[in-house]
Amino acid sequence: MDHLWTPWRYQYISEAKAPTGCIFCVKAAEHKDAENYIVYRGELNFILLNLYPYTAGHMMIAPYQHVATLEQSPKDALLEMMRLAQRAEINLRAAYRPDGLNIGLNIGASAGAGVAGHIHMHVVPRWSGDANFMTTIGETRVMPEDLTTTYEKLVKMPWTEAKGKSRRPVVHPGQKAKGKRQK
Repeated sequence: MDHLWTPWRYQYISEAKAPTGCIFCVKAAEHKDAENYIVYRGELNFILLNLYPYTAGHMMIAPYQHVATLEQSPKDALLEMMRLAQRAEINLRAAYRPDGLNIGLNIGASAGAGVAGHIHMHVVPRWSGDANFMTTIGETRVMPEDLTTTYEKLVKMPWTEAKGKSRRPVVHPGQKAKGKRQK
C-alpha cells in the first residue's frame, strides 16, 4: 500500500468537532471569516472555501437565509448568487488560470447535496488532466496548496466592481487579449 502524507491536515482532524447545526448558518453568524475561510460577504450571500475541495480554489456561494431550494429563495438572493458566481469565475481565472470551471448546485440529498437543507453553489476550477489516476483509481486527491494559502490568495481578489467601471474582459486559453483566437 502506498501512503500520501499530508501533515498539514493533522491540525484540522485533531481539532474537528461534530457540527451543531447548519454549517452555512453557523459560519455566517460567527463572523470568524479567516477561521471559516469566508473570502467575501455580500448583502444576501457569502463565499467560502470548501473544507474538502476537489481542486485548489473550490469555493461555495451560500445565501445567509436558510433555504433548501431555489423555489424557496428570494429573487434578489438568487441574482446576487449569480453575480458572485461571475466574480468567482473572474477571480479564479486570474488567480489559478484554470482550463475550465464546474459551477452548480446539488439540491436534495439524492442529488448529492452534502448539506441538503441549505442551498449552496459550488465553483470548482478545473484543469485538463486533473482527474488523473490518483483520483480515478487511487481515490485520492492531491492538493497543490493548503486551505490557508488558498484563502489568503482569494480574499485579496476584487469581489465587487467599482461603480461606473466596466470589468476587464477575461482572456480564455487560446485567445489573444483583444479577443481574437490564436491559430
